[in-house]
Amino acid sequence: MTLKKIIISTLILMCGFANAQQQNNSFSLQQAIDYSIKNSPNYLIANEDIKLAVYKKNEITGLGLPQITGSFDFKDYFNIPVSIIDASAFNPTIPKGTVYNTVSFGLKYSATAGFSASQLLFSADYLFGLKAAKEYVALSKISAQRSKTELISQVSKAYYGVLINKERLKLIDANITKLDKSLSDLKAYNKQGLVELIDVERLEVTSNNLAIEKEKVTELIGVGENLLKFQIGYKINEAIVLTDSLNLTEDLKQDVSVNSSDFSKREDYQLLTAQQTLLGIDVKRLKWGYLPTIAAYGSYQYNTIRPNANIFESDKTNAVKQWYPISLIGITANLNIFDGLQRHYKIQQAKITLQKNIYTLKNLELAAQLESSIAAITFNNAIKTLKNNERNMLLAKHIYEVSQKKLEQGVGSNLEIVNAQASIREAEINYFNAVYELIIAKIDYKKANGTLLK
Repeated sequence: MTLKKIIISTLILMCGFANAQQQNNSFSLQQAIDYSIKNSPNYLIANEDIKLAVYKKNEITGLGLPQITGSFDFKDYFNIPVSIIDASAFNPTIPKGTVYNTVSFGLKYSATAGFSASQLLFSADYLFGLKAAKEYVALSKISAQRSKTELISQVSKAYYGVLINKERLKLIDANITKLDKSLSDLKAYNKQGLVELIDVERLEVTSNNLAIEKEKVTELIGVGENLLKFQIGYKINEAIVLTDSLNLTEDLKQDVSVNSSDFSKREDYQLLTAQQTLLGIDVKRLKWGYLPTIAAYGSYQYNTIRPNANIFESDKTNAVKQWYPISLIGITANLNIFDGLQRHYKIQQAKITLQKNIYTLKNLELAAQLESSIAAITFNNAIKTLKNNERNMLLAKHIYEVSQKKLEQGVGSNLEIVNAQASIREAEINYFNAVYELIIAKIDYKKANGTLLK
């Protein structure tokens, strides 16, 4: 390979690496949201909770499947168990009940090996526990959705916060450029004796204030970017580039209805509804608990008893060197006849808990309607405030332009320029505050109506 080809290949690789690096730290709002869903610890924890709920459901399901166990038991009797018998059983000449002898029955070693199995046939606790486990999985998914909604809200607010401050920085730079020109002209007028030095100093104070404000906004951008990195799970010490621009679309400025709300889409409402189902299952479980629990079982074992520890030695002609089968099957039913009315009072407690949740659900409905109404009013007011501040900013710029022309024509004063510049700064600050409040109000309105994920 020639030197020219090597250089070209190296440059292509470097460009590719640079582009990949640029893409890795560049985020639109949607990309930031997608990244946060994959990397935010809080949301990942919520997803792990779903897995836990699924595994718990599978564990409960396993209780209704056949339970099979294998066993092996080996015993070495240091002292063989002793029995006491009446000596008259072996010697009729001895009066009954007068003489007793001790006899050791059994051999020193014994072993048992086999399998046992059981199958649950009917259990109210199992049936309703299985239903509850399925509902718990659904509840975990709703909880994860709520975490996702909260995450999208936080990421969006942090993202727009950075964009707002970047737009503020652009305007500050533009104002500094204008002010520097005015200050330069004023200094020239001062040298010609047309204006006093105090007029120049007034404008210098304004220029210094703008420089300080620029530093503050620049620091706010850094803080906002770090907050965004934290929200999406991005490394704080790595650079991040926001590719979206602040674009106020017309649909963002449209009023919303105060009375239109569908709280059924809210995750907190869905969580309480799922909890209501779980509590209802618990009441039924306790009521059905009066029925018996029925299970079948069986075992198949081999047993050997020997005088020596050679338990695995086999000889069909020798009784103590063989393994003998033991097998059985059975069915058992357990019925609680009287428990001191404990279950009865548990049912009453479960009913009260269920009723309390009904009241909580009703309270949430009222609170959701109120929150949605307040969010709608706040959003509509934010639109009015934004439009008013847009007009004020245009008027402040117009006043500044007129004051500057008057000064250039010798009919204006420096004080008018200073006041006009201060009015522009105030109008711009109010405008961007209004823009941010409008965006936040829109996010809160969607969140209140359960449509942020749509």
